[in-house]
Parts: sequence; C-alpha cells; structure tokens
Amino acid sequence: QVQLVESGGGLVQAGESLKLSCAASGGIIGVSAMGWSRQVPGKQRELVANITRGGDVEYADSVKGRFTISRLDVGNTVYLQMNNLKPEDTAVYYCNAAVVTTSLVFDYFWGQGTQVTVSS
Repeated sequence: QVQLVESGGGLVQAGESLKLSCAASGGIIGVSAMGWSRQVPGKQRELVANITRGGDVEYADSVKGRFTISRLDVGNTVYLQMNNLKPEDTAVYYCNAAVVTTSLVFDYFWGQGTQVTVSS
C-alpha cells in the first residue's frame, strides 16, 4: 500500500526558511512526477512546485525565486526548500507522487499534509 509521509513543517517568522521532506513507500515499482501543493481553509488546493523524473521543474509564480524543489530517486523522496517565507505562504502543504504500483496500476497519491505557519 503506497504511503507518502511528510515532515518539516512548523512555525517560523517572515524571512526565515523551512525544508519539507516527503518519502513515498510501499508497493511501488516506479515514481514519475513528484510535487507539492498547498491549501488554506476555504480555498482550493494550489500547485506549489513539481519535478519530473528527468528533473524538469515548475513553480507557482508566487514562489519562484524563493522555493526550490528537488528529489532523490533512491528512497522516492522529494524536498521543498522554502526561503524568505512570507505570511501568505501559511498553509497546509501536501506532497503528491505519480506512482506505478506493484499491481501495475498508475495512480496519484497524496500525503497527509504538514502545516506551515509564517508569522509577520
């Protein structure tokens, strides 16, 4: 059973940094794209950053130049380095992965979310 486990959220002040981690495990043959999205109450979940297996990346305009996504294929891990955090970055951050399972099914999986709070 595929699981994505996130870590690294917390409370910081504006201008500080955090690094989120997410590891995918359980019944996985391969992982293609991995990424991070975020959601605040009452709003739709929005894409923050995405990285393909080949290393191509994309970012939301609001985080370009401040956030960096990276991955390690060993351990199926994806990271999000967040610098110069702003109060508007406050949200629950979710990891996602496009996975081929041992049942030969291709599907998208999500982590449970980790809270990031940035105080002004």
